Amino acid sequence: MPMKYVYAALLLHSWAQPVNEENVKKIVSAAGGQAEETQVKALVAALSEVNIDDALKSASSMMMAPAAAPAAPSAEGKKKEEKPAEDDKKKEDWALSSDRLEACGIAPHGVLRNRFF
Repeated sequence: MPMKYVYAALLLHSWAQPVNEENVKKIVSAAGGQAEETQVKALVAALSEVNIDDALKSASSMMMAPAAAPAAPSAEGKKKEEKPAEDDKKKEDWALSSDRLEACGIAPHGVLRNRFF
């Protein structure tokens, strides 16, 4: 079912208007759409036994529920994670030391730079 009908029903509900075929058609046409008779009838029939307030509350509570915590990594997975962290630390240390060398006029590969000429 196209969402335009569901949105129309939600608008009507939020304005405390009855969700019936006539009102749904009005909302869809006011928004510039064309309402299909069979879709409107199906929506109204489906919502006739639904308490929209309860449905909205349960939907919002499902959205607010915290996500499940990820599983703890195995010992093997933990070792693999630690190694890249050590590699990153080594790269960071090298970058810092090479920056310091350049600031002193020495290139990272050991060549002196003449900053005075």
